[in-house]
Amino acid sequence: MVLVDAHAGKDGTDDGALDFRGNPVDKTRTGGWLGAGLILGTEFAERVCVMGISMNLVTYLVQNLHISAAKSATIVTNFMGTLNLCGLLAGFLADAKLGRYLTVAIFGSITALGVILLTVATTIPSMRPPPCSDYMRQHHQCIEANGSQLAMLYAALYTIALGGGGIKSNVSGFGSDQFDNSDPKEEKAMIFFFNRFYFCVSIGSLFAVTVLVYIQDNVGRGWGYGISAVTMVIAVTILLGGTPFYRFKMPRGSPLTVIWRVIFLAWRKRNLPYPSHPSLLNEYHNAKVSHTQRFRCLDKAAILEDYYSASGNKDNPWIVSTVNQVEEVKMVIKLLPIWSTCILFWTVYSQMTTFTIEQATFMNRKLGSFVVPSGSFSVFLFISILLFTSLNERIFVPCARKLTHNVQGVTSLQRVGIGLIFSMVAMVTAAIVEKQRREAAVQHKTNISAFWLVPQFFLVGAGEAFAYVGQLEFFIREAPDRMKSMSTGLFLSTLAMGFFVSSLLVSLVDKVTNMRWLRSNLNRGKLDNFYWMLAVLGVLNFLAFLVFAMRHQYKTLQYKSPDVYGENELKKGWNEGITSEMEKKERVEGKEEP
Repeated sequence: MVLVDAHAGKDGTDDGALDFRGNPVDKTRTGGWLGAGLILGTEFAERVCVMGISMNLVTYLVQNLHISAAKSATIVTNFMGTLNLCGLLAGFLADAKLGRYLTVAIFGSITALGVILLTVATTIPSMRPPPCSDYMRQHHQCIEANGSQLAMLYAALYTIALGGGGIKSNVSGFGSDQFDNSDPKEEKAMIFFFNRFYFCVSIGSLFAVTVLVYIQDNVGRGWGYGISAVTMVIAVTILLGGTPFYRFKMPRGSPLTVIWRVIFLAWRKRNLPYPSHPSLLNEYHNAKVSHTQRFRCLDKAAILEDYYSASGNKDNPWIVSTVNQVEEVKMVIKLLPIWSTCILFWTVYSQMTTFTIEQATFMNRKLGSFVVPSGSFSVFLFISILLFTSLNERIFVPCARKLTHNVQGVTSLQRVGIGLIFSMVAMVTAAIVEKQRREAAVQHKTNISAFWLVPQFFLVGAGEAFAYVGQLEFFIREAPDRMKSMSTGLFLSTLAMGFFVSSLLVSLVDKVTNMRWLRSNLNRGKLDNFYWMLAVLGVLNFLAFLVFAMRHQYKTLQYKSPDVYGENELKKGWNEGITSEMEKKERVEGKEEP
């Protein structure tokens, strides 16, 4: 232990990171951008696989399997929702047992297997119903794919969902593990890691919706999905090959067990009086997280009853919790209001992978003599993401840093708020464009250019550049250290819920409107009303977000010797909220019992 501490003070980290042999890390040989860069390759491959499938899957379901537009949209959103929900499970496994490195490697292999299955399912002719002519399609005579034909497709999709969720919930946390929070220089580098992480995500998505979608439509689905499978295999190989260059953090036990135990003990001791001072709570002076007054009712979990103290049960976690454990649970609870208001952004985003792609099939997609595949119009989504991600790092953040004197420039919640505003404007734009498209098709028998869809793709992409990075940074930074992967899974569950809410809304709208709004033939439906509904819901959701964001107190981080790097502003930590006045208000409210 003496050697470990001495080494950490000289070359290693103070955050418990180890090298692949289990020794304290040498910061000159492990981690940093070398380790993070190798890890980002896995997320690039995951995006190539998932986006190459989801962005063009609805056209395959409608045109090749003859499934209705509403049902096809539900299949796609359920697939994406399950993928992101699996992230919560994988995050739990990583934090409790496997660790982030092993989890990424295992679930990356599962993803590769799933894409191979999908390649087979879309290549074998017997897995598709008979072809359908335009005449049969117009008279609704196409034969829909049966259960046995869909079985292998579903097996492949949900294998990919399991693997992709495992990658998504751990790869960003594993990447951030390569930087030492207690070192201001590396802490500053990690600020840009999240932007560059998402830049890499967008590059993979851009490749998928251009090259792979074109290959799927013009060469064959099997070839497109086969390339995705090879990409994933290569990424897992690179990840394993970079093992000596990573910093590892060992799993610290099940975070869900800690959460459940604290809540259970607080309820069991609900009738006990509060101690005269918080310092009387169990392990108060040894807590790594400072005691807070918010959710004070949970403090009762750390009250050690005299009977158990006399019988020597002070260290039994099912008898009494520590102050540190109680404060960690408080941190998780503080995330939930923001979590709930992030869901609707991804409901809006899901329209870019379903109905917007279907809109393109009813529009003029010619660019000279070249017909652009419907799924490839989402390229404008990722161009927008790449543009605004770059502008964030190069222009917005440096300018905001000078104005606010905050090392972040723009706080994570401010990023999320900007993203929500973009999503609302996007739905208003989408509603206007769809109404014009339908009127031109029905009244004038003409198809307007599909490039009229670019504004809504551009606006949602700009919103995602802010919202994704803001949410990811918020959930990773504000959660307890032992729950980093699970907190990423919590973030991904907002994506999952967003897709599931989209499926729910489609089903409800279909039922309430008697299938008048959402039809396979969009010219006979009223898709614009669906977009207007999402815009109204977006406004209500944004108002709720503002209330929660202004009341949130950021977690305070402690840094070692920040003046060494001339980074005095880092002393402010991450506890700068929306306004200084709201922070003062929170401090006053924190003294009151909730």
